[in-house]
Amino acid sequence: MDWIEKLIYGTGVAHSMLLVAIVIAVGLYLSRIKIFGVSLGVTWILFVGILAGHFGLILDDTTSHFVKEFGLILFIYSIGIQVGPGFFESFRSGGVTLNMLAALTVLLSCVTCYGVHVVTGENMFSMIGVLYGAVTNTPGLGAAQQTYSDMTNGATNLDFARGYAVAYPLAVVGIIGSIVLFRHIFGSGAEHEAAEKSTADKSHNKENLHALTFLACNDGICGQAVGKLRSIIGERVVITRIMHSQNNEIELVDDDTVINKGDKLFIVMPLEEVSVIETLVGSIVEGMETEHWDKIDQNTLCCERIVVTNREINGCTLGKMALRKKYNVQISRVKRAGVDLMPQADLVLQMGDRLTVVGQAQDVKKLQQLIGDSVKKLDEPNLMAIFLGIALGVFLGSVPIFLPGMSVPVKLGLAGGPLVVSILVAKFGTKFKLVTYTTSSANLMMRQIGITLFLASVGIGAGNGFVDTVLNGGYWWVLYGFIITVLPILVVGVLARKVFKIGYFSIAGMISGALTDPPALAYGNSICPDDKVSVAYSTVYPLSMFLRVVSAQILVLMAF
Repeated sequence: MDWIEKLIYGTGVAHSMLLVAIVIAVGLYLSRIKIFGVSLGVTWILFVGILAGHFGLILDDTTSHFVKEFGLILFIYSIGIQVGPGFFESFRSGGVTLNMLAALTVLLSCVTCYGVHVVTGENMFSMIGVLYGAVTNTPGLGAAQQTYSDMTNGATNLDFARGYAVAYPLAVVGIIGSIVLFRHIFGSGAEHEAAEKSTADKSHNKENLHALTFLACNDGICGQAVGKLRSIIGERVVITRIMHSQNNEIELVDDDTVINKGDKLFIVMPLEEVSVIETLVGSIVEGMETEHWDKIDQNTLCCERIVVTNREINGCTLGKMALRKKYNVQISRVKRAGVDLMPQADLVLQMGDRLTVVGQAQDVKKLQQLIGDSVKKLDEPNLMAIFLGIALGVFLGSVPIFLPGMSVPVKLGLAGGPLVVSILVAKFGTKFKLVTYTTSSANLMMRQIGITLFLASVGIGAGNGFVDTVLNGGYWWVLYGFIITVLPILVVGVLARKVFKIGYFSIAGMISGALTDPPALAYGNSICPDDKVSVAYSTVYPLSMFLRVVSAQILVLMAF
């Protein structure tokens, strides 16, 4: 039976694979456990790994380093691909206010961490681990470890993982508890939410499009061509169809179409443009929604959704394709990753985009042949963008950056480099004909594999001596972590409500996003009657994740 002992306590490849797989499997099983409806999720893998390491199950340094760093790269890169398209969009309109508050939350977390270090004299590296457990941010933990390794020629500091593991459980309670506290202080009734225009709503409305029918009765626009109306309202509005008052005939709209009094125009626009269109065109016709037009059009025009699956189309702009002129069809909207986008001329099409097309059946069919419209092709993995991006990310993360006053160069590392590149690839890759589309399930799979590998390796490495660390003063880290969790939330939450007049649900989503905490998001969604929590979360999540990773590296550099 020696082979069993060698397999369990040995150092070979089989031992490493078995140990990592068992730690991950047990951790995922325990992740089903919920306490008062809240689960620690995949973080259970970290605790199982610590337990395994405590009982002498270890990985050799080379294997542990590879599993940890490769898992971190996969996790970080998949996050960047996910948030990249919305990263720059989140700074527009009212999203600026929410992002500013989220950035302040990140800053206050770091300041509180440093303050506790100064007051208590606690080891700064331990406090950095406590910080990232307190804000439930695993990528930040990985970035801190990677930066430390770069600064020490490959050395590992187990205080990061130990501090993270001690602080994490109560942090989840602290975040959700703060949101509950705000609910009692601020309230969440309709009278509170109706009194303000949430900045998250303003940011989101530009992408939540509305299709309405307007009756042309404004003398200033009647008798004029549609082109004149377009010149006034710009590309923020799309006029797709017109029903003429004389004969009730429906036709597609182009710049030469003349608007007569009594005509009905079917227009797609963001919500904030509705009042503008009412002023320019006329009153809204109730009851003539999209389904009503489609029913009327069935003998003349058809409305179809076409999926972009032709790689040649990837990276082309709608203006360059001139679909209205070449195919006699009208694009009313483009849906990407569940978000409706205006079909502006400079909109760059990507694989997986869904175009809502109106036109004659034969014309729509011709466009289908051009666009592709083969959903099966979307299931094919685009590994080129993934591994090319990872390679560029590793290269960028390894470039030394010399800063004044520092004796050693700074690097973005294996966390920062792939994160920056993935965001840029997701946003601008199509301009270089690079197919960056991945299905949601594929992205989630890559992300989960990455984070589970990382947590298993970190946990196993931190297990040896973990109990002694906690018993010899590490229990204070629980209190320190709770302070780091709650204090910034209370300050920013009060500021958001009292100064910026942001609604409770938007505050809940902003806090959840600033601390990148899915359990808090799940709680917020469970008490919110609409999507305010999710909107605010998605608005601040990209910048918050980026700042958490970057601030981790800065704190480690300050600690040396």
